[in-house]
Amino acid sequence: MTFDTLNLHPALLKAVQEMGFTKPTPIQQQSIPPALEGRDLLACAMTGSGKTAAFLLPIMNRLLGMPRGKTRVLVLSPTRELAAQIHEHFTQLARHTDLRGAAVFGGVGMGPQEQAFRRGVDVIVATPGRLLDHLQHAYASLANVEVLVLDEADRMLDMGFLPDIRRVLRHVPAKRQTLFFSATMPAPIVKLSQEMLSAPAAINIERRSQPATGITQAAFPVKEDLKPALFLEMLRRNEVGGAIVFCRTKHRSNRLFEILEKAGIQVARIHGNRSQSARTDALEGFKNGRYRVLVATDIVARGIDVEALEHVVNFDVPHQPEDYIHRVGRTARAEATGEAYTLVSPEEEKDFRDIERAVGKQIQRKTLAGFDYNARAAERFEVPIGERIKEIRARKAADRERAKAKADARAQREADEANRRPRTSSGGGPRREGDRPAQPRREPAMAGAGAGAGGGDGASRRRRRGGRGRSGGGGPRQG
Repeated sequence: MTFDTLNLHPALLKAVQEMGFTKPTPIQQQSIPPALEGRDLLACAMTGSGKTAAFLLPIMNRLLGMPRGKTRVLVLSPTRELAAQIHEHFTQLARHTDLRGAAVFGGVGMGPQEQAFRRGVDVIVATPGRLLDHLQHAYASLANVEVLVLDEADRMLDMGFLPDIRRVLRHVPAKRQTLFFSATMPAPIVKLSQEMLSAPAAINIERRSQPATGITQAAFPVKEDLKPALFLEMLRRNEVGGAIVFCRTKHRSNRLFEILEKAGIQVARIHGNRSQSARTDALEGFKNGRYRVLVATDIVARGIDVEALEHVVNFDVPHQPEDYIHRVGRTARAEATGEAYTLVSPEEEKDFRDIERAVGKQIQRKTLAGFDYNARAAERFEVPIGERIKEIRARKAADRERAKAKADARAQREADEANRRPRTSSGGGPRREGDRPAQPRREPAMAGAGAGAGGGDGASRRRRRGGRGRSGGGGPRQG
């Protein structure tokens, strides 16, 4: 089957050809025809299967026959990175059309997103949280939505987005087409799909969740404290080329990043505590080759597409088999090939055996020739949480002390400068400590003023004492 046989608009076929797609993937072959007919879809699509185009192409084909100016399509995504990627994919497919879309997610300003709502762009790709922020305002309306897409629905469930999804549904017309994509189909997802879908076309629902067929998998047993040294040696020997490396926690991601950077590896990191600009820079830098290694938590384990990714490395064994499938699915995307390595400590063997049962095969164990598996680690990799909290408190206390010392020093400098600055009296001369304030200066008496009875000196003294110089004797007479 070719894309030409799917009854797509010529403008879309031209964009598909320019993007290098020669034939539809299995999920595209099965999803596009019923979606073009307007049917609901319930598809279990493994990571890297081409499902983004599987829902975008029929949606865009439908929109091309409609007037612009109304938001008719809403795509919900679990992460910012995936939302940005879907929007980028939409833009590439729409290059020969007048269709317009926008990505709506947190970590960036709301102004451009508000303008997209006001303009009525055709397609909005959003994360649930930021979308609900906009829906509090009158400018954000989903009243004209005709197609709703839930991508990575199981991940949204894992991340606790189910209540948010239900709130979003209250803003979307009940009469609509719904396309529901999920890599796995646990019971809560099946229940949600039954609530949202009407007589859907079911695709791959009975398929066992497993990695893409082009992935070569291997496990490297190693003591926990030697994992950093083993991975660094794999990089130095070029056993691992460009790679996404998954860690269990943000702290472990930061520690591995520090070790690799210290060793001179071009490395970036991405996790939930990083700003959106830092996350975008890390992902873009890895895609364009500026970074050889991207250290990450599971924030990028779903849907992120990196062209020709050589390796995925599980620095830590994931607790859930589904997470393993999504992690290793970053490589061998769209029927390509790739390698997935997992560093397995003795404490993680049970979780890894659960993964093997889930994928239905035993994964080959390997060792790195010449590596000393009995060596002592040069430094402790993970700092216990209690010690980290104590260090954070000590650092904050030191920061407060430094701030206080700076404030005290500044106040002292200001006081010293004030004391050194000459202060003048109202009489005009410098005033020394202990001097009495000068009396107000009096203008000299007019010529002839002292010629009256009593003399001018006595009158002047009476005036200084508050006396009656004007009515008593001795003052100048008026008239």
